[in-house]
Amino acid sequence: MMSLISVHFDNNIPNWRKNQEVLNHNVLALVVEGRVKYYINNISMIAEKGELLFIPISTLRSSENFEGEHQKITILFTHDEEDAQQLSLLSKATFNTCRSRNFEYIKRRFEQLYLEVAGAGIFSPFIIAGVFQEIVGLVAREFELVEVTPIKLRLANQLQKYLVANYRETIQIEQLAALIDRSANYTISLFREMKGLSPIQYVHMLRMKEACNLLANSDLTVTEISDYLGYYDHSYFFRIFKKYMSSSPTEYRQSGLHTQTMHVF
Repeated sequence: MMSLISVHFDNNIPNWRKNQEVLNHNVLALVVEGRVKYYINNISMIAEKGELLFIPISTLRSSENFEGEHQKITILFTHDEEDAQQLSLLSKATFNTCRSRNFEYIKRRFEQLYLEVAGAGIFSPFIIAGVFQEIVGLVAREFELVEVTPIKLRLANQLQKYLVANYRETIQIEQLAALIDRSANYTISLFREMKGLSPIQYVHMLRMKEACNLLANSDLTVTEISDYLGYYDHSYFFRIFKKYMSSSPTEYRQSGLHTQTMHVF
């Protein structure tokens, strides 16, 4: 089975570099900001914001800042033969990189894993195991997705733009379907394929991002934030927030999590 070793957040470290070594573990990395130069088996490549990298065990690797500092989250883990049989990403055992089609959501999951590993909550081991497996599955799918057609990408981006502009409003799937002149089922399927989650899940993600911002940087009460974001059933807002953030709004505001340099979204 897969075994998580550690999670690291490289946060704009001056003169950052990793000396050349043969890895005794797998590396899964997401570049959050800036660019990083890697030497993989003595071949150089540049990884940029939004790119995912899978560097398998036994790879000769070194890395360093490139044209300035960078932010990157790195997961170190091992796997066994059964995992390799289930995931082609692991079975191929070759270096691979791709640009994430759903950068914000995948970044959020990487960050959630980092925060859970860094914390010491009683439920953290259970959350860590679930988030880690989800990340590996999401990344494996990212690497295997076939090239999308321009029309699908255009329609998905059109939906995303509308949701970003109207996330505080009540969103009906029927109105999204009318926006792109497609059926409701096709609209949901298209958005999930292109963005990795349903339109409604994406709206919740946008609302939770703003909720975190308001809890950290405003004097609004939790009830006022709930109303502002369109959750007029305040108990539902509490449930959604806890589902996404693993704590209640009040606990989040009091915990100091928002003082972390890295944001959960």
